[in-house]
Amino acid sequence: MTITSKALIVAATFLAAGTIYSESGFALNSNSDIIDASDIIIDADLINESPDETNIETSAETTNESVVFVDGTGDFEQEIPEQVNPEIGTAEYEAAQKAAEEAAALEAENVKTASSLRQLVSQQNTSGSLSKEMQCLAGTVYFESKGESLDGQLAVAKVVLERVASSRFPNSICGVVYQRRQFSFVRNGRMPKIHKSRKTWRNAVAIAKIATEDLWESRVEGALFFHATYVSPGWKLKRVGRVDKHIFYR
Repeated sequence: MTITSKALIVAATFLAAGTIYSESGFALNSNSDIIDASDIIIDADLINESPDETNIETSAETTNESVVFVDGTGDFEQEIPEQVNPEIGTAEYEAAQKAAEEAAALEAENVKTASSLRQLVSQQNTSGSLSKEMQCLAGTVYFESKGESLDGQLAVAKVVLERVASSRFPNSICGVVYQRRQFSFVRNGRMPKIHKSRKTWRNAVAIAKIATEDLWESRVEGALFFHATYVSPGWKLKRVGRVDKHIFYR
């Protein structure tokens, strides 16, 4: 008795749906006759003539790519090849990627060797455009503390980030900065014009990067509020400390 490729596929389908196995063969259902295993003839040529979704084909495109097996299953996932920017050639893309990796490694090494906050600030790349969130954070540092020490500027930046992490405040940097009646430099929901050619702005950008990457600890870690030393709001909050002309609370 010979089972053709189509019949074999049908049998396999029934098997997946609950075929009854026995030592001598298999049954298509509980009421069918048992087919002896010796009677099953598989013609590979017939199967290959009508491939279906049960077959796994190997081509030049797949044999050179990695295959990742999923633990505990017979399934596998084909690893997604790294994307190449279509606007540039492969060589240019690889060169740009290598340069980016070297720059990141150099920056990480600089962080390890920085002996002071001032040195860490000098190591930051402050050129190029900023994201909206970074613009909001650097702008807050600039307007609230550009005349203070780098420690004072970092303290202000950390307050903004602590608020983002707190459920009591908006969950984005710009949301915190533009929250109504929180920062005095915000007028009518807008930030004043920034003189970006000045060193004070570059310092603010560097401090914003250091704060977001948590590269240096603030002297008032965990603070959520601050005010200038020349005002007395009468807050019933826990005082964390003073840095320059600001007093910080949580």
